[in-house]
Amino acid sequence: MATIRTVDVQDFINSHKLSTYQLLIVALCFLTVAFDGFDTASAGFIAPVIRKQWALSALQLAPMFGGGLFGLMIGALLFGPLADRFGRKPILCLSVAFFGAMCLWSAYATSLRELILLRFLTGLGLGGAMPTAITMTSEFGPEKQRSLLVTSMFCGFTLGGALGGVVASQIIPLHGWQGVLLFGGAVPLMLVPVLVWLLPESVRYLALSGRKQAQVARTLRRIAPQEPLDHATFTVPENKVKGSAVRNLFSKGVIVGTVCLWLTFFMSLLVYYLLTSWLPTVINNTGVPLGMTALIAAALPLGSTVGAVLIGRLMDRHSPCLVLASSYLIAAMFILFIGVASSLPMLVLAVFGAGLGTGGSQTGVNALAAAYYPTASRASGVSWALGIGRVGSIVGSMVGGVLLAMHLGLPIMFVLIAIPAIVAALSMFGMGRHEATLKAAEIARALPGSVKL
Repeated sequence: MATIRTVDVQDFINSHKLSTYQLLIVALCFLTVAFDGFDTASAGFIAPVIRKQWALSALQLAPMFGGGLFGLMIGALLFGPLADRFGRKPILCLSVAFFGAMCLWSAYATSLRELILLRFLTGLGLGGAMPTAITMTSEFGPEKQRSLLVTSMFCGFTLGGALGGVVASQIIPLHGWQGVLLFGGAVPLMLVPVLVWLLPESVRYLALSGRKQAQVARTLRRIAPQEPLDHATFTVPENKVKGSAVRNLFSKGVIVGTVCLWLTFFMSLLVYYLLTSWLPTVINNTGVPLGMTALIAAALPLGSTVGAVLIGRLMDRHSPCLVLASSYLIAAMFILFIGVASSLPMLVLAVFGAGLGTGGSQTGVNALAAAYYPTASRASGVSWALGIGRVGSIVGSMVGGVLLAMHLGLPIMFVLIAIPAIVAALSMFGMGRHEATLKAAEIARALPGSVKL
């Protein structure tokens, strides 16, 4: 009779080299968030054209950003718990199909009110796709490379945003703002059948649920074909938690981290989306031509991409919270630099550095959240942190319009914009200190002769 052995799927992933199959999974998630980033950033690139075509003020245009970001918030809060309950793959495919269809429909909007509604619906799908892709990448990554894999995958989001600037500069003169939305809707819809065909379900999710053991074996064989997995059962070193996944974000062991993560996400996305939404308009108001404005603004997501890779590598080697606290402070410095840049090269450098510190750090904190929570509540933990962050993004998109309407000088405006980055740095520093204190206490309790209270 064959001996049945138990296989810890995370130990299995950790003990083997990163496979081509895992890189395929990361690549599919990369493409997902790239189109997510394109559709999210497209609003900022088409905004100056819509504003002129429909004769809108900055305050009138602000709800277009807010509608999309409000949809992102609701989508994140809704789809994360669904991914913890029904699986990562079906929710990811559904989200991509939905935001692609809604973005395509947005190209046919004939009024601001209609466009706001359609941007909200697009945001619902975008809000579900991103945290699910982050969770999927994290659960297929070896622990020693997890932060780098997640941040590298999430570079798709910033590169997608940068692609938005390039596409907008080429399509708008020929096909108007509608052409950008047509492109942003059609391409994700073509990705959906590829995801259905090639993307597996998370083995950690399946092992925790105790279902589809044969499917887990097939997936793990794609990672390490030489391993004998016949007659094996698959587990994860976690127990099923009682109650809802969202409620467990406030359990005794993680509540402080949850609060720090939520504050960081709120401030981080506030400043990043303020810049993403309004930087093209601010630059255009200084007299820079529209085509050049889009290209300069594209330096923000490009900087975010470089920052994501650097920050991911540093997070795998050093304290993640300390790395993120430092990178948010760097973001604040470059944001201040935007307000005093006296030449075009200096402006491009300042925007690039601001992207490195804001978008790069946001990518890093995504990886931190995915590693922080257990499997049973991981998708909920990531998506609810992003959902709270979306509240910040809505505030940021609205604040940008208010700041423009106040006619503040650029130096003062960017001093105010730098404040959320500083708060995010302090929050990450506080979380790092708390985690270090808990770890020290745990080590002290494990020492021989220690008193257990």
